[in-house]
Amino acid sequence: MTQNHSDAVRACQVGYLPNETKFAMLAGEPSGLVTVRRAKDGKTVLTILPGPPHKDADSGDTLRPVDFSPLKAPGEYVLDAPGLGTSFPFRIGKDAFAHTFRLSVRAFTGQRASVPVSLAPDFPQYKYEAGHAAPAQYDPSSGKSGSRDVHGGWYDAGDYGRYVVNSGISTGTLLLAYEMYGPRLKGVRLDVPESGGKIPDFLAEAKWNLDWMLRMQDEDGGAWHKATTANFSGFVMPKDDKAPVLVIGTGKAPYKNTAATADLAAVAAIAARVYRPFDRAYADRCLAAARKAWTWAQANPNALYENNPPGISTGGYGDGDATDERLWASAELFRTTGEKAYGDAFLADAPRFHLQGDAAQGWPTVGNLGLYAYAFAKGGDPAVAGRVRTEAAGAADAIVSRVAANGYRCPLKSTDYYWGSNAVVANYGMMLRFADRLAPKKAYRDGAQDCLHYLLGRNTFNTSYVTWVGTKWAMHPHHRPSAADGVEQPWPGWLMGGPNAEGRTPPARQWEDDQDNYRVNEVAINWNAPLAFLLAAAL
Repeated sequence: MTQNHSDAVRACQVGYLPNETKFAMLAGEPSGLVTVRRAKDGKTVLTILPGPPHKDADSGDTLRPVDFSPLKAPGEYVLDAPGLGTSFPFRIGKDAFAHTFRLSVRAFTGQRASVPVSLAPDFPQYKYEAGHAAPAQYDPSSGKSGSRDVHGGWYDAGDYGRYVVNSGISTGTLLLAYEMYGPRLKGVRLDVPESGGKIPDFLAEAKWNLDWMLRMQDEDGGAWHKATTANFSGFVMPKDDKAPVLVIGTGKAPYKNTAATADLAAVAAIAARVYRPFDRAYADRCLAAARKAWTWAQANPNALYENNPPGISTGGYGDGDATDERLWASAELFRTTGEKAYGDAFLADAPRFHLQGDAAQGWPTVGNLGLYAYAFAKGGDPAVAGRVRTEAAGAADAIVSRVAANGYRCPLKSTDYYWGSNAVVANYGMMLRFADRLAPKKAYRDGAQDCLHYLLGRNTFNTSYVTWVGTKWAMHPHHRPSAADGVEQPWPGWLMGGPNAEGRTPPARQWEDDQDNYRVNEVAINWNAPLAFLLAAAL
């Protein structure tokens, strides 16, 4: 940690790419010009006049921006503000985000169910014995009796449940990251159990959860909602959660549900594209599963899981409208196959959905992903694809405008500080990256990077919301292995949920680093997935 460090000097604790815009914020009045110094020898490389003070409504902070964008030379630096102190160190370089990317993806490895887990060689202290490996019992809500093999997959969040709906957007986001940034991800070694095989490490990790999703598909094509115990366990390691795992459905015919099934169809359709160069048979299996799920979802468009069935109190992931999931599924199947039936199904639902700069995608609302998929597809209706491209640019422009107006260059509206707000930041960043792919614009790329800088320390707490990343990171996630393993530091690579205002002001300050407060400090696969996407884009 730098001597004379001050929490009043707030920069991204990881770093900056050479050619992006580079901002830090001062929460106080410096007594002179700000300097950027080399960390190793203290040599001044840039002198900056800070911008005028600006009251940031979301945090209540009065901030002065420090723009050091002209500095492009690789190295490790600190900002020195006379009278205030220095920032934490940060790096400038093309590979500035490589280590953070590795941790964000290996966090998923550390969530694997049913097998022994170890984060060696980086972090051998983080390990656990296999839990939840026995065959699951069909809950009465599933419409079946007996047992089913649903081993594998990722634990969803701070708990040990596994949920198809949340697995859908999480796995889909990772596969889309590979589809967009494959050339830079293909050779990245992540030291997952499958390293050295024919599938790139990044895709091997995603496949671990996709395989579980496929096990949750019934013979008729429909997918059950989740595989969890009846209630959440205490803060124990996986092997010490002895309650039986249950396959849980809606409690009434057809027992499976449309949102989960359409999510599976969308993700398996992406997988059919992404895995084909490496494992043709697996790609074929995924496409067959996607088609079967689509057929079921079309036949059962309103089989909804809105509330937990009696006796079940684990995560609900209830959804009162599955049209957006079906839109995503039809678009991905159309992009994969080019078949008219899928394109027509998309076109029938598309008028209801629009890309808007104030509405990021999330597990209950995946319509954005369907619209982007159609715009990326070949052979679609030119007018509809053009409409989506126009909306993608308009939404991105609106996000960039909010970034520029926000004191910390954060894309959130003041009403976006709800449960999982940090994932909303990352999902807005994804929208900027999608828009940049459709119509390249430096402002979109810079804005996506600003989202990362906020999450990685340039915020009102001067804290990295990602464990083991930066200099000062969140220490007490609501995450059972972190709480139960006897190691002081939390498991690495996890993004905290972030500020959750719930009516309190200022909204950006409504966070505390408290293991018991799951409303602000839980971790979740659908929060880490867009983080990993943005980091992949920054490699």
